[in-house]
Amino acid sequence: MPGQPGVPPEPVQTGREGLAGGLGGGEGCCPGRALCHQQAAAEAGERWASCSASAPSIVFRMLDMLDMLDVRPGHRVLEIGTGTGWNAGLLAHRLGPGLVTTIEVDPVLAEQAAGCLERVGLDAEVVQGDGARGHVARGPYDRVVATCSVRAVPPAWIAQTVPGGVVLVPWESPRFCYGLLRLTVDGYGGASGFFSPHSAFMLMRGQRVDLRIYRDVVRESHVPVESTTRLSPWAVAGDDWAAQFAVGLQLPHVWRTWHDEPEVAGVASRLWLATTEADSWAAVDWDGAASDRFTVWEYGPRRLWGMVEAAYDWWRGAGCPGPERFGLSVAPDGTHVPWLDTPDHPVPVLPARAVPRLTMRVPRTS
Repeated sequence: MPGQPGVPPEPVQTGREGLAGGLGGGEGCCPGRALCHQQAAAEAGERWASCSASAPSIVFRMLDMLDMLDVRPGHRVLEIGTGTGWNAGLLAHRLGPGLVTTIEVDPVLAEQAAGCLERVGLDAEVVQGDGARGHVARGPYDRVVATCSVRAVPPAWIAQTVPGGVVLVPWESPRFCYGLLRLTVDGYGGASGFFSPHSAFMLMRGQRVDLRIYRDVVRESHVPVESTTRLSPWAVAGDDWAAQFAVGLQLPHVWRTWHDEPEVAGVASRLWLATTEADSWAAVDWDGAASDRFTVWEYGPRRLWGMVEAAYDWWRGAGCPGPERFGLSVAPDGTHVPWLDTPDHPVPVLPARAVPRLTMRVPRTS
């Protein structure tokens, strides 16, 4: 296996950007700072952010979200993720009493939010429970809005929305937290709509996966395939958010994390990729000098870097579209189909298939 540095002695609390943090859906996915006010224990000695009061930039984005929600007088609204009660308060102020229901999974936060809303005279029904299930008792709803991101739209949200109603939800792929999805319910059990950019919220608790590179994925016994690539890892996992979004739509079961200065001879920075099933991984190494040649290590039934290259090539061939040109359709059976411009132009979601092994070389370990 590629040279394995020591895991940091203290766990990383960002959830996304560290080897110890791995894939969790924590604070690190958000391109902005937030005040974390609850933390959940993942393992002894570790703390994970479980919810937060949004950063100022995200609060302004939430105001844009309410505009996109297009609430009208008499609309019944279901909010997923009460938090402090800020969003529910705005909705209750706009719509009046008896029309806003908000669900919070954390019982302490639910009680606090209910108290805050009551003290300022705003009538919103605060329900403590699993937001993924919605709340049938006060439905159906004209609008459903989430203040947590999802990797798959819970079917209850569509089922509890009236035909022609709107479901507005922040989006996340395992590799990138970015995008806002506005679905219109079709009346036949499905929904479809476009994405827009510039949204980043913490992942819904029930969809988080606790994976660590060295704990769960990479093993000393693994013998990966070595190759080289001219595609810079920063092209697909750097500051080009449109590229990251497009690659994430095509590879919905692949996550990534960066490791700078990994204490491996000849490696200045390393990009790790792994499947959410933890059965395949890849590492792309930069030697600190070359800008057009990178060493690739791949292990498992799926050649992940090859899949990333194919996804990136498709995006480039399509003209480098931004998130606003992409959409998603959710079928009555729950199948998610991403598309470009119109639903009859589906995005090629790359299959999870095994490919023949190439000639292998054992990589250096120091």
